[in-house]
Amino acid sequence: MSEGKTFWGHLEVFRWLLIRCIVVVFGLAVAAFCYKDFVFGQLIFAPCNADFITYKLLSQIGLTVQVGHIELININLASQLMTHLSISFYLALVLAFPYLTVELWLFVKPALYANERKPAVAAVLAFFFQFFLGLSLAYFLIFPLTFNFLGTYQVSQRVANQISLSSYTSTFLSLLFMMGLVFEMPIVAYFFARIGVLKSSFLRRGRKVAVILVLVAAAFITPSTDIFTMCVVALPLWLLYEFSIVVARKSEPRTETAA
Repeated sequence: MSEGKTFWGHLEVFRWLLIRCIVVVFGLAVAAFCYKDFVFGQLIFAPCNADFITYKLLSQIGLTVQVGHIELININLASQLMTHLSISFYLALVLAFPYLTVELWLFVKPALYANERKPAVAAVLAFFFQFFLGLSLAYFLIFPLTFNFLGTYQVSQRVANQISLSSYTSTFLSLLFMMGLVFEMPIVAYFFARIGVLKSSFLRRGRKVAVILVLVAAAFITPSTDIFTMCVVALPLWLLYEFSIVVARKSEPRTETAA
């Protein structure tokens, strides 16, 4: 927003903001589409390789992960093209995320008071950090271990695993984006505690209920229903809940006493 502008003036500024954002996302999507070998070989399918960084680090601390050879198959005529298009778009959104946030910030900034701008910047940076922390955890730990476990698990040698491309990419994208959103839990706790809606004492008393909710959330985030994947996802969610208690306690009014 800009000071002194009419409603239509603000609308015109917002229209150009949307145009710039669409151009940036489209340009990044085209670039990602053109660099297909790098995007799929070095990013999307990297957890399928035995030399993936997570497996190397785990082996260095004595936790060797047996990475099986997992072949992906395509069973739909247009699936590979649609996967290529969708991955390019989602990757463009992630890459453009900082730019989109800066554009939104520049639009909103004039409407904020001077004493509101510093907390707003801190909140945006915290949002960035938590979101990409969730993405990183999902990409480097949760997804590789989950995919390797489920991709090599067999009830019998008679049953060979044939994993479709769509199954792989849907699991990959859902885990990454859901973990990125779930990692905003402390940010939500901070804002609700600041306005007095949420208290740390309430979160502490609700730990037993939170365990059930964490397991339900883990089951919702993971496309599969196996216990292993749920536990891998549920552990960081529980740690986030405990961290949210700490954040809420430090953010709530000073008159709040420990329960």
